[in-house]
Amino acid sequence: MGAKMTDKDLFIQAGIDPKTGLPIKLAGPQGATDVCLKNEITRVLRIVDEQDAVNRYTWYNLPDGLTGQLLERMMYYKGQLMFFYIPTDEKFYMLPYALDGNIDVYGKFLRVTPLPYKGGMTDSQGKQLPWISGLVREPVYEVPTDEEVDIENVCVLLKDYTPQNSETIIPRQVLNDPIVMAEAEAFPLARTNLINNCGVEGIRVNDQDASAQVEYANNALVNAALNGRKYIPTVSQIEMQELSGGTATKSEEYLLYMESLDNFRLGLYGLDNGGIFQKKAHMLGAEQQMNSNNTGRILQDGLTLRQNFCDIVNAIWGLGIWCEVSEVATGVDYNMDGEVQNDMDQSGTMSGQQPEEVM
Repeated sequence: MGAKMTDKDLFIQAGIDPKTGLPIKLAGPQGATDVCLKNEITRVLRIVDEQDAVNRYTWYNLPDGLTGQLLERMMYYKGQLMFFYIPTDEKFYMLPYALDGNIDVYGKFLRVTPLPYKGGMTDSQGKQLPWISGLVREPVYEVPTDEEVDIENVCVLLKDYTPQNSETIIPRQVLNDPIVMAEAEAFPLARTNLINNCGVEGIRVNDQDASAQVEYANNALVNAALNGRKYIPTVSQIEMQELSGGTATKSEEYLLYMESLDNFRLGLYGLDNGGIFQKKAHMLGAEQQMNSNNTGRILQDGLTLRQNFCDIVNAIWGLGIWCEVSEVATGVDYNMDGEVQNDMDQSGTMSGQQPEEVM
């Protein structure tokens, strides 16, 4: 083929970088910097949210293969779990579950089947299939009294929080993710606010061709601000165009917005926080006590469900498992060791403490 010359402006007008052959939007952060920043902050905050959820409670004397971290992690992503025993494995399991059969007059599941926490097969509609076909258990909802329980065919259900009208609940990860994403917007917004007040302005161009050239030269508002460039393109009959369209806001206002969202998120777990609107001035003791009481009821809701679960499990299998609010969640040194933290071994037993023997 013969040699030819192509006007590089044609590439620019088509949105192609003539030097690399790649789209111009990939050549630099044309407004994408703040989006990437939000995505990365969201990733970090999701980890923090999971850590807050998983470390609210401390579990004791769990069977081999189960830890408090694993149990709470599964509940964070699934919402509800079933505890059961498989005689052939001589092992206890705790897994998500699905209804297998009918419900009673109160809506309670009469039979359930365990689902894999990770992996597993799905049907043509995308519905997750049971872990083991034919493996079903009958849930026990109250502490057994005089009647004997078939320990090989029953299970005990545990929910992260009291359900609403449905017998299944929405996992915490799903509930809190919109809040986490809203929090992640605060830093990019604060950053954009600072950039928008750096003196970058728009310059009028005659047509889209000229706009593409100026766009390419400045590589958008963010690069213009960070690299000391004065103009970015705007197609308009007005000589100068204001880009932000609003008054300047102090960047600390965005951080206060983020702090308010984070307090709200912590409050949903029943953890200590400064309230949705945290005063800049000193808070009165009564105000702090009110915030503590509001969150305490939420933390107690989850604790009540977990301790009732332990009572039923212990009555059926005699394992002696138990759950308490963790020291880090309340800030109280329960074991009087001088440190507000929980030293646990892999079975969920306190370091230096022997598991309880159940007769």
